[in-house]
Amino acid sequence: MSTGLNTRLPAPFLFVVGGVSMYVGAALAVGLFDRLSPSAVAVLRLVGAAAVLLAWRRPGRAAWRGRRLVRAVAFGLATALMNVAFYEAIAQLPLGTAVAIEFCGPVAVAAVASRRPRDVAAVLLAALGVLLIADVRWSGSPTGVLWALGAATLWAAYIVLGKRVASGGNGLDDMAVGFAVAAVLLSPLLLVPGPGGPGALLDPVVLLLGVGVGVLSSVVPYVLDQVVLRRVGQARFAVLLALLPATATVVGLLGLAQVLAVGGVRHRGGRGRRCPAVPGRRRAGEREPNGIKCDAQ
Repeated sequence: MSTGLNTRLPAPFLFVVGGVSMYVGAALAVGLFDRLSPSAVAVLRLVGAAAVLLAWRRPGRAAWRGRRLVRAVAFGLATALMNVAFYEAIAQLPLGTAVAIEFCGPVAVAAVASRRPRDVAAVLLAALGVLLIADVRWSGSPTGVLWALGAATLWAAYIVLGKRVASGGNGLDDMAVGFAVAAVLLSPLLLVPGPGGPGALLDPVVLLLGVGVGVLSSVVPYVLDQVVLRRVGQARFAVLLALLPATATVVGLLGLAQVLAVGGVRHRGGRGRRCPAVPGRRRAGEREPNGIKCDAQ
């Protein structure tokens, strides 16, 4: 990341650019949920990101040794497991509910790290804003709630460990190493059965989408996160995370024709529906946990 990018562009702007990239990648990932399990999609995203980062950065031998390696692997595993937990959560909960629960992690980090009343007020306002925009509906699977709480914990770990990696001076190289090791350790999750069966991973389109999702949802936003973390610290970074739900709403509106729910009904493409936030998890005629029948996709 160039020095000019570090100094000329405001940290919130860089953060929003990363958020837009992340959710454009999430829009691409929607197609993968019809073929793979949520955990497999998360790991395929990690593999794609690791491959691109290793080809770009080519970390030296020092990055694969000692404390630096331990720190990188801890960061890589926290990031990867955060994505696995979140994908599993949104497979069983409304997206807004999962987002609201997961946001408890950054709120906790910001609250603990904040030293001034103004910062604490910003944390509370950010949390309130997320609840207002996230379309929270307390229905769905208790297992989904547990996955979302796990994602919240791991998101907090991502912020704390990410700050340490960024402060080490070799953040991008260490991120490449951490993602690579995490991809190897979590590769068995690629074998978790999905809707498309075991042959889905042999489909070139699936693999290409996986690399695309890895670049858009991991490489671009996490590289920009490293820049922002070096500049603002973990407390203010956690507050900036409140921009993500609004960014997701804009991307959903423009890219997926999704708008916020009105009267409990989520509108997409001009037609009201009460179906899951992640397409492909239920078929036409099947029912939600609350007994509501889904429209045909």
